[in-house]
Amino acid sequence: MNKLLYFRRNLTAIVVMTVSALVGWGAIPQGYYNNLNGKSGEELKTAAHKIINPHTTPGSTSAYNTYYTNLRTTFQQTDLYPNSNRWWDMYSDIPFYAPSFTGLNREHSVPKSWWGYDKNSPTPPYVDLNHLYPSEMKANTAKSNFPLGVVQSSSFNNGICKVGSPASGQGGGASKVFEPDDSYKGDFARTYFYMITCYQGMTWKYTYMFNNSTYPGINKWALDLLLDWARRDPVSQKEYDRNEAVYRLQNNRNPFIDFPDLFEYVWGNKVGQPFKVTDTPDVPAGDPVLITPVQDMSLDFGEVAVGNSVTRLLHFKGENLTGALTINLSKSAGNPEMFSSGDKEIKAQYVNRESGYDLVVTYTPTAEGEHTARLIVSDIPDEGSFGVGLRGTALPVPTLSVLTATAPTEIESDSYVANWNEPTEVVDYYIVTRTKYVRGVPTTEELLAEQNSLKIEDFSGSDSESYAVQSVRLGYRSPMSNTVFVSHSGITGISEELPLGVTVYPGLIRITTGVEHTDGRIYDLSGHQVMSIRTVTDGMEITLPLGVYFLVTGEHTTPVKIIAR
Repeated sequence: MNKLLYFRRNLTAIVVMTVSALVGWGAIPQGYYNNLNGKSGEELKTAAHKIINPHTTPGSTSAYNTYYTNLRTTFQQTDLYPNSNRWWDMYSDIPFYAPSFTGLNREHSVPKSWWGYDKNSPTPPYVDLNHLYPSEMKANTAKSNFPLGVVQSSSFNNGICKVGSPASGQGGGASKVFEPDDSYKGDFARTYFYMITCYQGMTWKYTYMFNNSTYPGINKWALDLLLDWARRDPVSQKEYDRNEAVYRLQNNRNPFIDFPDLFEYVWGNKVGQPFKVTDTPDVPAGDPVLITPVQDMSLDFGEVAVGNSVTRLLHFKGENLTGALTINLSKSAGNPEMFSSGDKEIKAQYVNRESGYDLVVTYTPTAEGEHTARLIVSDIPDEGSFGVGLRGTALPVPTLSVLTATAPTEIESDSYVANWNEPTEVVDYYIVTRTKYVRGVPTTEELLAEQNSLKIEDFSGSDSESYAVQSVRLGYRSPMSNTVFVSHSGITGISEELPLGVTVYPGLIRITTGVEHTDGRIYDLSGHQVMSIRTVTDGMEITLPLGVYFLVTGEHTTPVKIIAR
């Protein structure tokens, strides 16, 4: 970060404490934080958890993945410099400009491996904007899944962030730590405070910093570090602005930004003192109030292929409501025919629950283009009605080329880097099919990559391995690449399998191949052969019942996964 920007940001942080409260508080909905009043320590943390944990999320596994790939457009609402199209990257000072996302990654500041992320069953933290940021690729790769900490000796240093061996007593057993610039240390501390509070009760697979206790939930060395960073780098206008933007998109807030000293009452030097919510709109006890959603909140469905559907869950939370809320799509503007709501009415008893209520909203475009609509929520006490904006972009079904997997690099005893060519067409991400061989027995897993290489960890746990790659765009996969085999002595060979892939449409499977294949066989998950195809040709169409299948041919013995829908 250049010195002038550094100075301006820290000057803003100083001024923020006196004037920005008026900006931040005006945006907090009535009654949102009422339940924090009078609490401290563990009780205060749990009260905050109950407020921020239920929030707007995607509505299905496929919707999770679609939402994640569309973050590059979502970030334009949360992570641009004011009045600029330059990305605000807290990991480097390299200038990148929207709408291009080239050179950047969607970075989980709390690594997804820490909670054992499963792409087949993603959970809210995978797409939680409160800890997702755009990050320069090299910095993101160097950061890996290391914990925060003070770097004693760096192996990576781009002038903004460092990665290297931890200072004494830090790291929680990790070999390296990630240290952000001084001007962002408070940002990361408040992000981590949010995550351990929002996802209280989640089982953490890696416990470098977090632990599986309800309170404090943070290991002592890590808590000492985060408390220090939060005190040294106070809340900035950047954080206030981003918090508000995230709220409009996700329907929850980071309370450690709204109340800069809240962390002191939860873990710090004010534990035992009752916290008081001040300067925020209050609601007398017993009065009916719809806390969230609020006027002009929005649901962005991102880019979707024509003919497909994506769902989002709009979170509702209220207190002391009676009767019911009425839900309608406005017919007066936009493209209401492209959207649908799962309910026309939500009973007050559901909205008043501690967990609130999630309304299913679906986008099913039937034509290409930008589509908008407005969801009208009516019968709100003292307000009447308000609108939630809906937006989506429909694109044609993509055509994806076959990738070429290339030789691995940086082969070590416990890791290597898988590589492949970068396609000419736009893709969202890549799926690496990794097969580990232990005493001749194969085990296959799929890994997500955001660039045309991926570091493979725990190589020491297999005798040898292989990998093949597909690109993904709008939920569609390219044909499977060739397969590269890797042993601990290096590359043992690159397979001569001919490319083969499938494109899935509703009620239809289309085979993609550059050449004719023979002896095609389709198996179900139990290993039962359900179909035999003597000659497999490019463009061949078949129908299968709903389910998961595998296709092999005489020329392509690596199974190609098919998810019929």
